[in-house]
Amino acid sequence: MSKSQLAQNQEALSVKPVSRGIDRVKVVFDEPGLVADAGLILVATLVSRLGLEALVDATVHFTDRAGGFRPGRKVLTLVHAMVAGASHIGHADRLRAGATGGVLGHRVMAPSTLGSFLRAFSFGHVRQLDAVIAESLRRAWALGTGPETSRLVVDIDSTICQVYGRAKSGAAYGYTKVLGYHPIVAVRAGSGEILHARMRKGSANTARGTKRFVEELVARARRAGASGEIVMRFDSGFWSNATIAVLGRLDVRFTMAVRCGNSAIATAIASIEETAWEPIAYTPDGIAEVAETGYKGHRLVVRRTRLVDVAQQALFPGWRHHGFLSDLEGSTVELDRFHRQHATVELAIRDIKEGSGLAHCPSGNFAANGAWLACAVLAHNLCRWTALVGQVHPDDQLTVAATLRSQLIAVPGRLVNRAGTPVLRGPLHWPWQHRFDRALAKIRALPAIASG
Repeated sequence: MSKSQLAQNQEALSVKPVSRGIDRVKVVFDEPGLVADAGLILVATLVSRLGLEALVDATVHFTDRAGGFRPGRKVLTLVHAMVAGASHIGHADRLRAGATGGVLGHRVMAPSTLGSFLRAFSFGHVRQLDAVIAESLRRAWALGTGPETSRLVVDIDSTICQVYGRAKSGAAYGYTKVLGYHPIVAVRAGSGEILHARMRKGSANTARGTKRFVEELVARARRAGASGEIVMRFDSGFWSNATIAVLGRLDVRFTMAVRCGNSAIATAIASIEETAWEPIAYTPDGIAEVAETGYKGHRLVVRRTRLVDVAQQALFPGWRHHGFLSDLEGSTVELDRFHRQHATVELAIRDIKEGSGLAHCPSGNFAANGAWLACAVLAHNLCRWTALVGQVHPDDQLTVAATLRSQLIAVPGRLVNRAGTPVLRGPLHWPWQHRFDRALAKIRALPAIASG
């Protein structure tokens, strides 16, 4: 190929700039009126109705500790940053961009200040922040989101918050062989609200502190206005006669999974007559049946499953059993179906991890990470309450944080002054404008909750 032909081919393959190409777009960051996440005004309005800043200031008390002045604005800065998608302290800087602070109703604090604030926490201060969560729950339920006299179903579970730094205080390898923390959480079935949460060391076994946790949870739910029956569901990691005794003393109904490999449980299962097993629709790949017997004065409901594929039967030739204890009434089939719904607790746990800041525990200080968990719980609940009160989905469809953020929170906007009135201008043809307007109107119609 000649040099002239090679030059012609190179010229033909070269990308020629177009007069209106994307490379001609000049990018500058100089607009003071832009709001990074304009939809935060929904959550901030609900925060105002609940009076959370004053509540934190009145509840969390720091004495001669650096960074402890005016804790309300610092907690809300963390919470609003988490609602906007923050998983690290430094992500709070997005609230300081443009006019974003103008839709929050409080002063936005710098990440360095937030870091000092979190490090000022002791175990007692974390408990004070936990009291804020309890009171915020009471106030939110007073606005119509609570169960009132209806049955309150609560799922208790634990999770692993993985960390990578070996200098993390309290982090350890647990039964999962993963370095991290091992918090315990209580989730309200249906709404996905987190009613109670407690940070624990990574080496803590699943059942550690459950009795005290349940006592605090029941007292919290009753104070918040739950006057009907309370039912709690547990997996087998929480199986404990002492916990069952506490539930009985508190007049709380329960379903609690047991370990079928336990000799006493295995003996009870073996005593079930073959004719007592009732088939259920459970899995398309096998056979499932349920039956029940008694164990220490409670109903022991057992589900057994067996694969039907010949190749799979070579690996698992016999029946596999899953059992749980309960003091609830109802048929065996209904009770088994009800207990299986405990698995939905994983959706709320995944949501607070992926959507409300708990994907990362930012500090090497254990108490600071406990405070971070409390802020994540507040952020998670505020997302759920915003969706409930604002009727984001009128058909009661559960709204996770990622959906709320993509449709209503992460709305670009510009805050302008029009004849003395602040106006937040959003983009034309925003697909979820109707939902946004309806949610804001309903939240603004709420009365301010008194602090009593």
